[in-house]
Amino acid sequence: MRALLALAVIAGSLAIALTTPVRLGLDLRGGTQITLETRSTPTTDADAAATDRTLEVLRGRIDALGVAEPTLVRSGDHRILVELPGVHDPKKAADVLGRTAQLTVHAVLGPARTADGATAPATDPASAPAKERVLPDESGQPLRLRAADLTGRDVEGADARFDQQGGAGWHVAVDFSKTGQDKWRQVTARAACHPAGDPQRRVAIVLDNKIISSPQVDPSVPCGTGIPGGTTQITGSFDDTEARELALLISGGALPVPVETVEQRTIGATLGDAAIEAAAWAAGIGTALTALFIIAVYRLMGLLATAALACYALVSYAALAALGATLTLPGLAGFVLAIGMAVDANVLVFERTREEYAARSRPTPRSALTAGFRGALSAIADSNITTLIAAALLFAFASGPVRGFGITLAIGVLASMVSALVISRVLAEYAANRPAVFRRPRVTGIAGTGWVRDRLLRRDPFLMRRPRRWLAVSAALAVVAASGILVRGLDFGIEFTGGRLIEYATSTSVDPDRARTALTDAGFPRAVVQSSGDTGLTVRAENLTNADEATVTETISDLGGETKKIRDELIGPSMGDELRRNALVALSLALGAQLLYLAVRFRWFFGTAAVVALAHDVVILIGAFAWLGKPIDGVFLAALLTVIGYSVNDSVVLFDRVRELLGRDRTTPLPRLTNRAILQTLPRTVNTGMGAALIITALAVLADDTLADFALALLIGLAVGTYSSVFTAASLTIELYPSGKASRPRPSRFTRRHSPSGRNAVPASEETPR
Repeated sequence: MRALLALAVIAGSLAIALTTPVRLGLDLRGGTQITLETRSTPTTDADAAATDRTLEVLRGRIDALGVAEPTLVRSGDHRILVELPGVHDPKKAADVLGRTAQLTVHAVLGPARTADGATAPATDPASAPAKERVLPDESGQPLRLRAADLTGRDVEGADARFDQQGGAGWHVAVDFSKTGQDKWRQVTARAACHPAGDPQRRVAIVLDNKIISSPQVDPSVPCGTGIPGGTTQITGSFDDTEARELALLISGGALPVPVETVEQRTIGATLGDAAIEAAAWAAGIGTALTALFIIAVYRLMGLLATAALACYALVSYAALAALGATLTLPGLAGFVLAIGMAVDANVLVFERTREEYAARSRPTPRSALTAGFRGALSAIADSNITTLIAAALLFAFASGPVRGFGITLAIGVLASMVSALVISRVLAEYAANRPAVFRRPRVTGIAGTGWVRDRLLRRDPFLMRRPRRWLAVSAALAVVAASGILVRGLDFGIEFTGGRLIEYATSTSVDPDRARTALTDAGFPRAVVQSSGDTGLTVRAENLTNADEATVTETISDLGGETKKIRDELIGPSMGDELRRNALVALSLALGAQLLYLAVRFRWFFGTAAVVALAHDVVILIGAFAWLGKPIDGVFLAALLTVIGYSVNDSVVLFDRVRELLGRDRTTPLPRLTNRAILQTLPRTVNTGMGAALIITALAVLADDTLADFALALLIGLAVGTYSSVFTAASLTIELYPSGKASRPRPSRFTRRHSPSGRNAVPASEETPR
C-alpha cells in the first residue's frame, strides 16, 4: 500500500511538473510591483466594496495597456497589489493607475473677471462644488463653469482616432450612455442659443480638474435642439500615445475612491536572471555535496535517501505549480533550504535505526528499519510542525517576497515528510529485503553505530554536570550581542523605515564616498550610498520623488559612465510602520506558539526552556547583524523565523529523547538522563548540521548580496541554534524541572550506580547539577 502511494505521488508530481509551469515572481523575471492604498473622501468610504470596485477599474486600465500576465489582488480592505511583468517604467505605470480620471462636462458661463477687471484665480472644486468653478482653458484663459452636467458615469466608451482627411490629427471620440445622450443634448442645446464667438456657446470637458477641451457648439446646431447621437470629439495637440492614454482613462471610468502608492518595486530582468542562476548553482552544488556526505555516512541507505531527495524536489515543484504559488527570490532560497530539512528527517530515521540494530540480539536490516521509522516518527512530526508554525506566521503577517518564502517553506516541509516517511521508507525496506543486502548488512550503513557515536560511547562525557555554567555562558553571549544593538544600532531596511532604494549597475566602479559627496552637492545630503558588487551602487533616501530620482540617476551617470537602473523600491511611511509592527507581532506569536505547542506535547518546563533558548538565538542573531552592520530587512525576517524553526527542531528532538528516557527510567537523576539523551541525539545533530551547512554555505558563496546576507544569517543561526538546544535549553530544563528533588530518592554521597555496560559507577554527587 505504501509503495502504491509513493508511486502515485511521484507519477502525479511528474505529470504536473511536465504540464504546469511555476509562476515566477517579479524579482525573478523583472517588472514592477505597486501596492496601492485606497483613501476615503467626504462622500465615499474606502471600504472593501469600494476597493473591489477600484480594483476592477484598474484591471480595465491595465488590460488596455497591454501588459502580459498582470496580477491584481486585494490585500485587506484598503490595499491593492499590482504586478506588471516586463514594465520597467514605474512612473508611467503609477501615473496611469493612480489618476482618478474624474471626467465632467460643464456649460461655460463666461470669462472669469474680478471687480477691477483682473483675471480671477482658479477655484478649488472641493471648496465650491455646488455652484460654479473657475478653471483656465487650453490657452490659459480663466472660464467660469457651472456645476457639472455630465460625469464619467455617463460615458459609455472612448477611442483614440486619427483624422487624416479633416486635419484634426489624433483625437479622442467619446460615446455617452443612453442617459448621457439626453444630458449631452440638453447642455449643447442651451449653448447653441448664444451667438458664435460668445464664450457661453462653449462646452468645457474637464479631466482631473483640468479643462482638456472647450469646443464651441457648431453654428449649424439650432437653439434648443442640441447635438444628437451623444458623441463628441476631444481635440488637441495629442500624439498617438497621449490620445490612447486619455481614451484609456475616460473609457476605464473614474476611480470610486482616490488611491495612493504606498509601495513600489521595480526589478530589472538581468537581476532576476542572475539571481536564478546563482540560486540554481547553489542548489546544484549544495545538494551534490550533501548527497556525497549522506552517502559517505550511510552508504546504501544514504544513496536511497539521495534518490528520495530527488523525488522531494519533484514533489515540491509540482505542489508549487498545482497551487499556483509564485516563486520569489526568497522563496527560491526557501526551496533550497528545505532540502536540508528533508535530509534531517532521513538522518533521524537512520540514526534511530542504528540504535535499534545495535540493541537487538538477532538484528536484521528490515526489522531495524521498521523500528527506526516507528521510533523517529514523533520527533519528525514535532520538529516539522514547529517549522510549519513559523511558515504560517510568515504567510499571515509578512508581505511580498517574504510571504512567498513562507509558502515555499511550508510546501517544502510537507514534501520532505512525504519524501522521508513514504518514498524513502519504500526504497529502504525494498533494498533491505534483497538477499544480497541481507547477507552483507554492513553495506546498508545502519549495521554500525557510526564514528561519532563510537567516540561518544568511548569517552562518555558528562556535559550536564554543571548546567548553571552553560547558562552563564549563554547569558554572556546574549549580553555581548545585545551590546551590539545598543552600541552600533540596527540598520533597518526601507521595508521598516520607509523611503526609496535604487540600485544601479555602472560601467566603471564608483567610490561610495565620492558618490555621497556628489549627491550632497545635488541636494540630497541624507542619501545613504553603498557599494553593491564590483560595479554596483545602491542609493537610499527618504521622500525621493520621481523627479528627484531622475536627478540622482543623472548624478550617478556622471560618475560611473553608462548607468543602468536594475532595482527601484519605494516604501511609504505607513507601509514601513505596518511592516515593522507586523514583524514584532510575527516574532512574538512565533515564540508564543512554540511555547504553547511544546507545553501541550511535552510539559511546561520543556516549553519554557525551548522558548528561552529561542529568545537567546534571536538576540544573538540580531546582535551579530548589528555588529557586522548588515541590514535588518524583510529577507532577514525570513531568515530569523527560519532560525527559530531550526532551533526548536533540535530542541524537540532532544526533548523527545529525554521524555522517552524518563518514561523508562524513574530512578536516574535528570542531569544524567539529559546527558544520555544529548549523547544519543548528537550524531543526528552533527550529520543534519553538516548537510544544512553545505547547502547554506553554497548559497552564501554563490548567491548575490541579498541572498548572501540571508545565508549568513542562517549559518549564524544554525551554529547558535545547535549550541542553545544542547546547552541552553537542556540546562534550563534541569533547573526548571519541578520534581528533581521531591519525587526522586536522593542517594547518599557514597552510593554507587552500576552502568548497563558494567563499568565503574559514578558518584551520585557528580550526577546532580549542584
